[in-house]
Amino acid sequence: MKPRVLAISSGGGHWVQLLRLRPAFENCKVTFATVSKEYKHEVEDHDFRLVLDSNMDQKFRLFLSLFSVIWIILKERPNTIVSTGAAPGYFAVWFGKLIGKKTVWIDSIANGDELSLSGKRVGAYADLWLTQWKHLEKPGGPTYSGSVLD
Repeated sequence: MKPRVLAISSGGGHWVQLLRLRPAFENCKVTFATVSKEYKHEVEDHDFRLVLDSNMDQKFRLFLSLFSVIWIILKERPNTIVSTGAAPGYFAVWFGKLIGKKTVWIDSIANGDELSLSGKRVGAYADLWLTQWKHLEKPGGPTYSGSVLD
């Protein structure tokens, strides 16, 4: 039986970076989840789920986004959750860890000066917590293991 992976991110660069991880999921049953149905055609060979988009300025939408992520996790029952950010990925890693799933966070390459807001908060819930910038690596995490630019 193939391991089940939930690969989840918000849109834009977070989504592009998540797609670059596809070779790592080669022998897995992957469900991709993101905030725009426009991305579905990029992962037609996998299951696809929509998550409600939100940000820190939209508190009620954040709450609804959290529940959309929880619903996807409960329905898909992944063994592992992988995210490149932002809020939907944070929620997935947080809830996944709460229910005993393996979790991976890869902070965005766009955050070269400091970790993203979600990336700063996710460390306690990520089994593997990575940054794509060597100078942002710290004892206790996040760890640098390369970047999409390498």
